[in-house]
Amino acid sequence: MELISIKLAGLYANEAKIIELSGQNISTNKLSQSAHQKDLEIAVPKLYPDSFLFTKWGNGLSKEDQKEAQGLFEIYGYNAFLSNKLPLDRKLADMRDERCLAKKYPKDLPSIGVVLIYLNEALSVIKRAIQSIITHTPKHLLREIILVDDHSTYNDLRKPLQDYIDQINKERSGLIKKVWHEQQMGLSQSRISGWEHATADVVAILDAHIEATEGWVEPLLARIKADRTVVVSPVFDKIHFDDLHVERYIPFSHGFDWALWCTYEPFSSHWLKMMDESQPGKSPSLMGIFAADRHFLREIGGLDGGMEIYGGENVELGIRVWLCGGSVEVVPCSRIAHIERAHKPYAPDLTPSVRRNALRVADIWLDEFKKNVMIAWDVPLKDHGIDIGDISERKKLREKLKCKPFKWYMDHVYTSLETWDNVLGYGVLMNSLLKEHCVDQGAIPGNIPILYGCHFQQPQHCYFNTDGEIIIGGLRSHKYNTNRCLVDPGSGTTPTLHECFLAKTSQLHMHWDFKQGQEIRNKATNRCLEIAQGENFYELIIQQCTGQTWRIEHLVTSF
Repeated sequence: MELISIKLAGLYANEAKIIELSGQNISTNKLSQSAHQKDLEIAVPKLYPDSFLFTKWGNGLSKEDQKEAQGLFEIYGYNAFLSNKLPLDRKLADMRDERCLAKKYPKDLPSIGVVLIYLNEALSVIKRAIQSIITHTPKHLLREIILVDDHSTYNDLRKPLQDYIDQINKERSGLIKKVWHEQQMGLSQSRISGWEHATADVVAILDAHIEATEGWVEPLLARIKADRTVVVSPVFDKIHFDDLHVERYIPFSHGFDWALWCTYEPFSSHWLKMMDESQPGKSPSLMGIFAADRHFLREIGGLDGGMEIYGGENVELGIRVWLCGGSVEVVPCSRIAHIERAHKPYAPDLTPSVRRNALRVADIWLDEFKKNVMIAWDVPLKDHGIDIGDISERKKLREKLKCKPFKWYMDHVYTSLETWDNVLGYGVLMNSLLKEHCVDQGAIPGNIPILYGCHFQQPQHCYFNTDGEIIIGGLRSHKYNTNRCLVDPGSGTTPTLHECFLAKTSQLHMHWDFKQGQEIRNKATNRCLEIAQGENFYELIIQQCTGQTWRIEHLVTSF
């Protein structure tokens, strides 16, 4: 079924609308090329030509509407102006594989409670999420919708939202519950609040900037009915932040890198060989939107109350489920449309909380591989000084549940993760003659490393390993990705970076002798990595060794 979005902003100067037409072959050309629209576009220039909101959307809007739309965009990170114009029950195209439509599900599926979490979300977006859940969830299955307000400050999320809730509860008594936080507690604690207030057999934890789609719930409940220890996730289709049209996403499993940032992962070769997109696929982790048997979730420790603000809680749950007797699946026949914001206005920099939470997860669950998380975050292996909270109860939980070691998880569940067993040193690489400058990967695209003022971010992260390789610009977390190794080209004075695998295959000069605080000497050419004064600044060069010395920021072991 094809979804065609026709933008009529130029025909309605004061009202931006999207008309969604399913399965109809209607040309948008005549509308978009109308003389009236052309006149309006000439008469009303874009006031915010550099705004992401107006890159593809907003032709013909009046100045007043542009100002309102831009103001709301800055507040919410998506087009709340347009959202306020759209019907709450707008019909979306069916993105499911046609084989999903032929599936039959048991009639006696477990009941579900849906948790929607928000902080200063647009009222129309919350209403549309609620309406979509009610519309697309069979009445006998939907026990409750739990709204968790993490201390919003906008007035329309008080009485106007409560009026909407009361209106629905008059028709379906007690369907919607609201949990209010007296202070902002973050996404992790909000999920816990919603789960603790749920009474249904299954709890689904969603963001509030979503739209449930037809047939979303039955595939999830059927998998949990068949196996109460499986935690399931729908496929997320993308609602574009500007014009709010929905883009179909191909099903992927969910994983993470060693910093515990979420990533999409290909399904297993077994799943791919089936060539059947309607089949559930095993997943190493979770992206954050999931459904689980409420009692099973309690049995394995619920959600970790020691996680703060944002980040890592979904990865933690996915790892714990696998290690402690359950499994994780992505169910492609269940699809949720999710707004991908242009920016997160409630937390401009989430890095500190994600790092803190990642280190907490590592200490509880990753055993000897916790060092990889520290390497990924460029913190020392000992005394990193970051407070990860009390982990004693979570470690007792792990012992009580007799959970498997993380090595089992890497061997049987997430086999594409690199082990990083051969890393000797990591962090920035500095020459003793110029300690405020660091080796940097240089411009991308490009393969010339440079010397640059130290900023300690990924372009300057270097790694020295037992193979004598110096990797610059980040270390791959997965076996299917590539690293870039420092190479002495053999002639000239300019060092280069090459993909390590190709450098090895081509027998380039990529192996170095290096001891902390001493020179970096190429094993094949006997030349050294050094620095020299260029025309305007210091440069990295390869030359006959003059005794310059180097230090790498952190050591895994002395060398």
